[in-house]
Amino acid sequence: MPNLPLPHILGVDAVGEIVELGEEVTGVHVGDRVIPAAGFTLREEDDHNRPLAISPSFVVPGVHVWGSYAQYMEIPARWVVRNDTGLSPAEIATLPVVLGTSVRAVKQVGEVKAGQTVLVTAGASGSGHMHIQVAKALGARVAATVRSDEKGEFVKAQGADLVINTRTENLAERVKAWTDGKGVDVAIDNVGGSELIKTIDAVRPLGIVVLYGFMGGEHAQINVRELFFTQKQLRGTIFADPEDLQWGLEQVRAGRIRPALDRTFPLNQAAEAHRLIAANQVKGNFVLLPWAE
Repeated sequence: MPNLPLPHILGVDAVGEIVELGEEVTGVHVGDRVIPAAGFTLREEDDHNRPLAISPSFVVPGVHVWGSYAQYMEIPARWVVRNDTGLSPAEIATLPVVLGTSVRAVKQVGEVKAGQTVLVTAGASGSGHMHIQVAKALGARVAATVRSDEKGEFVKAQGADLVINTRTENLAERVKAWTDGKGVDVAIDNVGGSELIKTIDAVRPLGIVVLYGFMGGEHAQINVRELFFTQKQLRGTIFADPEDLQWGLEQVRAGRIRPALDRTFPLNQAAEAHRLIAANQVKGNFVLLPWAE
């Protein structure tokens, strides 16, 4: 994390209306319903870099600058996307980060195509459930891991074709049986840590493992010899470009991707929302409502 001065305002995702414009701003108007990008550059000369996250002036609201746990926030005009989804603000608020980064991870970095098989670990998580939907929108068959039967039902509702409870089932064995002994074409790993080697084992030779998260730990032991001879690929991903979010929103408008809103909280209950997330008590996403009591 950056060395931030305190107090600091957290929060990346946001949705709302434009209430004030800076000088010389064009293309948007007061009253427009918009979705701020989940990350953006501060200097226009850096805008051409792709992926955007490699730009020297790239920042993330709530991380590098003040974020969305507030009633108002300031965003460069070129980094807002029109909200014409027709969904409620709370539903839309679940989407910017998780949708854009999932499209980046699955479509761009994972190169998932119609007819392929995809494994998503931690399928009921805020990111995992969206990985499932993006992969399904691309025409893939999807296996997802969970750690409870209740979350298994949730990922089935997100479109998972195979649900694997890793508390009681062997991941690689279930995946191999599902793919006629081959392994999946692509895995999106949200867990990392000691679980990563299990994900790698479930992928076919020449397959791709996309490293998306590390909630299971930052360090992992892998069998280099296994990767060497099977030529499996490990690829990292972080954040998204505006094009990723736009593609995802097109799928939302077409009904192929749906937000998964677990529940809402008043902003003054943010600590409780954080506690429940840390305790793995979330299916999909929580949303904080700044004006709610």
